[in-house]
Amino acid sequence: MPLGTLDRTPPPFFRQGPSALSKLALCSALAIFLMAADARFKLTQPLRAGLATALLPLQRALLVPVQLAQGGGDYARGLKQAVATQDELRLKLAQQAERAARGDQLALENNRLRALLDLRPALTVKSLSAEVMYEAADPFSRKLFIDRGATHGVVLGAPVINEAGVLGQVTRVYPLNAVVTLLVDKDAAIPVLNSRTQQRSAAFGGAEGGGLELRFMAGNADVQVGDALTTSGVDGVYPPGLPVAKVARVDRKVDSGFARILLAPAAPVDGVRHVLVLEPLSAQLPPPPEPAEPAKGKADKAERASKGPRK
Repeated sequence: MPLGTLDRTPPPFFRQGPSALSKLALCSALAIFLMAADARFKLTQPLRAGLATALLPLQRALLVPVQLAQGGGDYARGLKQAVATQDELRLKLAQQAERAARGDQLALENNRLRALLDLRPALTVKSLSAEVMYEAADPFSRKLFIDRGATHGVVLGAPVINEAGVLGQVTRVYPLNAVVTLLVDKDAAIPVLNSRTQQRSAAFGGAEGGGLELRFMAGNADVQVGDALTTSGVDGVYPPGLPVAKVARVDRKVDSGFARILLAPAAPVDGVRHVLVLEPLSAQLPPPPEPAEPAKGKADKAERASKGPRK
């Protein structure tokens, strides 16, 4: 269409009737009237209620994406917080489990110490408490290092026990620590007494299974499984009556004159922490008397003393 043929006349609304200013004033006055009437007489409330009811489904439909976005964000934040709380609770649970295990260990150690201290009044020898530092690294021997030595009164050959029975004997003493050779060591030996038959014998370490063995026992010896063996006290080292071991197995071979008797130690050697070091019985014995000199020797000695030194 050519540019000159366009209709440039105003629309009929502005071309006919009152002027635009008059219409603006009329509309403004109508709006003020409706607001005043609605505020005073509630004229438009039914219309507003109907319109709100009609638009409610549309509003809810439009709010669904917003609620999904907000809910997704809250879910992500809640999930993250829940995971963090779970990790924190797991850490606290692990700490509580560690404390509970430590408490059980302390309770067990306390019971052992109580039993160990209750054993002291029954002993007739002096005792010294000690703590095990570590076990010797030698795979061919069973030895423990304790934190008491010569400066604390530990002597060579002193018996070492705990609340369950005899553990071993001090075989090397240093100023601040000492070495204890356990009964299950291959070089260890201890005289024992069968509590049932009152028969004396000797138990040796190094048996199979980490136990002890009664050697040089006749094949028809009165030894039964379950017999309790205690220290006999005849060696002058161990006090009598201390638990040593129990008979675990008896093999009586027809072709041999001796029986093979295996023992289970009364005091488990693994996991020991606190022990008592006893004074050997020989330390309480009076010194042996000096041998008496013959009468003739005494007379000769007196005569030489009366003559004086030779010139």
